[in-house]
Amino acid sequence: MFIELLRKRRSIRQFEDKPVSDEQCDILIEAALRSPSSRGFNPWQFVVVKDKSRIELLSQAKSHGAAFLKNAPLAIVVCADTSKSDVWIEDASIAAIIIHLAAADLGLGSCWAQMRLRSRDDGTAASDYISGILDLPEHVQVQAVIGIGHPATEMDGHDASTLLYDQVSYEKFSMS
Repeated sequence: MFIELLRKRRSIRQFEDKPVSDEQCDILIEAALRSPSSRGFNPWQFVVVKDKSRIELLSQAKSHGAAFLKNAPLAIVVCADTSKSDVWIEDASIAAIIIHLAAADLGLGSCWAQMRLRSRDDGTAASDYISGILDLPEHVQVQAVIGIGHPATEMDGHDASTLLYDQVSYEKFSMS
């Protein structure tokens, strides 16, 4: 069941030195391409990166939170064509979670490094830095980079007792 997949999924930042198979990569991309999109505009674009030196460059895209990418055997850069939709951010985010869930379903680990509105130590926008590495056109913006691989260690899912049920209201908003 889908809920079981959600219960076991964790963000994984440590990967075995083992490639993600072409078949697994194809499934991840198929899953991403099946992502729902507002009004069916499908503004997302995906750049699949397996080259270690390019992945290392991606790991330096922002000041904090991307270094784990360096050891990922696969990175999928989730972008969107901003000229196709005013809700490209939402559509790209939906595609990113679909990639995460597909990775978990394949027994792979994944973690996303959010890039939109983030910067490098020198003040350069992370998305501009990545655009330079990947030769992205100006109208294609980077949402996130997802590192994917075989988990170095097994981690249990988050315990149900940690779920934030106090952030759920019924019928109307309540702070109680």
